[in-house]
Amino acid sequence: MRPDLLALAASLSARGERFALVTVVRREPPSSARVGDTALITQGGDYHGWAGGGCTRETVVREAQRAMADGEPRLLCISPEMNAKPRAGMLAVAMTCDSGGTVEIYVEPVLPVARLVLFGDTPAVQALARIGEAMGYRVERGPEASVRDAHVLVGTMGDEDLEVLQKVLRGEPAYVGVIASRKRFDQVRQTLIACGIPRAAVEKVSAPAGLDIGASTPEEIALSVMAQIVQNKRSSVKKEKEQPVEAKDPICGMTVNVATARHKAEVAGVAYYFCCAGCRTKFLEKGVNA
Repeated sequence: MRPDLLALAASLSARGERFALVTVVRREPPSSARVGDTALITQGGDYHGWAGGGCTRETVVREAQRAMADGEPRLLCISPEMNAKPRAGMLAVAMTCDSGGTVEIYVEPVLPVARLVLFGDTPAVQALARIGEAMGYRVERGPEASVRDAHVLVGTMGDEDLEVLQKVLRGEPAYVGVIASRKRFDQVRQTLIACGIPRAAVEKVSAPAGLDIGASTPEEIALSVMAQIVQNKRSSVKKEKEQPVEAKDPICGMTVNVATARHKAEVAGVAYYFCCAGCRTKFLEKGVNA
């Protein structure tokens, strides 16, 4: 792999950002790609490196984003000969360019290590740290840890709950659980809203934290919290899979990659994507004159 791609991959990993590596593993002329050519695709759809020209780039970016959403690698065969039955485990995609050629590309998503940020030092928090480490989470302790995209448990047993939650809820965490009774957290909830924390963010807090499995010991409580974190994590992945990757230009009918679309418009709460500024203008003029 090119040194600049290695450096970029290291930088993205250090920042906890998703990306995908794509590698050409087979080609048939006249494809411009060569075996071993490599590219890196960011979550936003930026394309770095080389894994074929314009005939393959849109397909590669689209499948890379799908791989980042579901966490599953895939092997692509981009070819004009779609009649042949693809090999097991291979995704066949039509080559749309007239130049022809076949290229097979391996797409590997690289996802950040899940983080578990803990506040407090109760037996339940200690047990959750052990469970998290056993499951491969990177366990960090507050208050200095970043909570962005992290799974956060507040188990201070009332000490500084309000201060901690204000910081956490402003940090865009993936999950927030509080070891507290519903009655006690109801008071905290109203105070958080009065302090300017958006109600939508406060309502996402799980309190008492954990799934209802009848837990009573610290270890059982920790297990119920981890089960809820896994449930929340899987639910988020499912929602990402359901997000549209492609859209059809309502004017010309061209397929547009949603993540990289430069031209879009929203009408009556519905998002539309366009291949060019001209199609967008025609669409808006048509809507205005309708």
